[in-house]
Amino acid sequence: MHIMVQSTPDTPGQPEQPPLSTEAHIPAAHVTLEGHFVLPQVNAPVVVFAHGSGSGRNSERNQYVASVLQAAGLGTLLLDLLTPEEETDRANVFDIPKLAQRITAAEAWVHRQPQSLSSPVGFFGASTGAGAALWAAAEPGARVGAVVSRGGRPDLAQRRLGSVQAPTLLVVGGEDHEVLELNRQAQSELRCANALEIVDGATHLFEEPGTLEQVARLASEWFVRHLPSAPTIDPQNAAPSATDPPAVP
Repeated sequence: MHIMVQSTPDTPGQPEQPPLSTEAHIPAAHVTLEGHFVLPQVNAPVVVFAHGSGSGRNSERNQYVASVLQAAGLGTLLLDLLTPEEETDRANVFDIPKLAQRITAAEAWVHRQPQSLSSPVGFFGASTGAGAALWAAAEPGARVGAVVSRGGRPDLAQRRLGSVQAPTLLVVGGEDHEVLELNRQAQSELRCANALEIVDGATHLFEEPGTLEQVARLASEWFVRHLPSAPTIDPQNAAPSATDPPAVP
């Protein structure tokens, strides 16, 4: 599916075009992933959300974090990594290679859309989705500029952590003791630029007042720092002309 968005007009006094907001249907192996894509302007950086079971595109908590990122000028792709049928089997939640393949498919989908051909892409993962995001980020040729893990399980990507090149932020609740220790161990295996942020008083789901707001702020700052805006390309002029030189492999 290709979707169009108009670039912001340059003429003074004209109103800016509203951001693109559309449903996404993303092919991934033998399934179609459902998502919601928001892009504030052509080629804005895009953050792909990767969450475990029961926390997908319709989660109010995910939508809140996405709204904070959007306010910072970032695009977002909220999606369900598993189909409703797959979610009934708990084993699918821990199938990290499968989830990682679907995150990679979502990133590829973003770069197939005419208005986000050059968008830098980041991954925001929670729980097992964070492990899958790091697994995908370690793939050879991965086009991911930054990763944020919220209460995640980076240990599930343990044998690939040393291959992650994207700057990675691990955010963990101070009262989420077991997961905090797993994140500390995982951080010691990362070779990329990285940081561990502990949110005082927060448990695993960051349900305590003000804690999810801290997560959203930390994620927004990390992505803005590591996903610089790409040059704007007019989608209608993105295809090479007959006189253009061939692309170099």
